[in-house]
Formats: sequence, C-alpha cells, structure tokens
Amino acid sequence: MVAVHDDETGRGGRDGAAPPPVGTRDIEDLRGARLTADARAELLGTQTECTFVFTADDGAPAAVVLSFAYDDGRFWFTSVDGRAQVRGVDRDPRACVVVSNAGTDLPGRRMLSVRGEVTVHRDPAAVAELLPTLARRLAPTGTDRFLQLLSSPRRVVLELTPADVVASHDSRHMAGDGRGGAAQG
Repeated sequence: MVAVHDDETGRGGRDGAAPPPVGTRDIEDLRGARLTADARAELLGTQTECTFVFTADDGAPAAVVLSFAYDDGRFWFTSVDGRAQVRGVDRDPRACVVVSNAGTDLPGRRMLSVRGEVTVHRDPAAVAELLPTLARRLAPTGTDRFLQLLSSPRRVVLELTPADVVASHDSRHMAGDGRGGAAQG
C-alpha cells in the first residue's frame, strides 16, 4: 500500500510530492493558512475595531467590541472606570483580543486572536499622555475634537501586552480563498 499522507500533518502528496494547497481536500487542517508576521502587521495597522474578551463579574467569559490602537507591540483602548471590561481586568488582568479584517478593504478573510495581560492606567497625567496615541489612530482628521470628547473624569486607558497568539487565519493561503473554488497558483 502506498502512503498518501506522508507529512507530519497527514496532508502530504503521493510519493513525497508537495502537499496540495490548504483547502483542496477539506478545511480541517488550517495550519498552512496562518497570518505571516507581515500580514499581522498589515491587519493591525488597518483595522481599528476588535472584540475584547475578559472575565465578567460572575466569572463567566464576556466580551465587548472596542476601538483600539496597536502601537509599540501593545494594544491600547480607552474606557470609563466602572464599566464591565474595566471591572473584569481589575479582578483578573488576563484578556483576549480578536481582530478581523471585516469592514476593511483588505482582501480575503483574516483573523488574529491574541491573549495577554492588561494594565489599567488611571492616573490623569498618564491617561492624558496615552490618549493621543488612540486619537491619532482612531480620529486622524479630528484628533483635537476626539481628545476633547475623551477628556472626562473617569476616563482610563487599558494597555494589553500580548503574551500569545491564540490563533490566526489568512484565507488567501487557501485554495479558492477557503470557499471551495479553484486552487490558487
């Protein structure tokens, strides 16, 4: 009997041939469709909205959609002290951020999930110093007005320092963009 799955993923070609493109036979093994470092940087430099996952007051998982800036290897968010996500990371600083290219002009379907620990910046001087990073990214043509809106007494800045990439996906690495079309060449 001839082995048809001779690579470590069980997806290799016959007689040592290169494995077929991801998504040719099925879409169970997506390891070949991960984001490259350049594609991650492009996604994080384009998208400004994510799902922020934290632990709720009752210990259950919870999530909110937040705008973010990715700068200096960290995710930056702003919120108001007392909101569920701030209470959540005060109790347990571990959180997860899920970013996709939905709503952007980036081709394909791209997704990145990163977990890390969150620091809540409450000191008014620190908040004032950090908010311009968010304002420049989220309101590049109205930075001053946005900073005025963010100037409130309970304003905080959340800083997530990534520890792990939980998952990533880039459908452009798949045959037919992962929807069963012809293999990409």
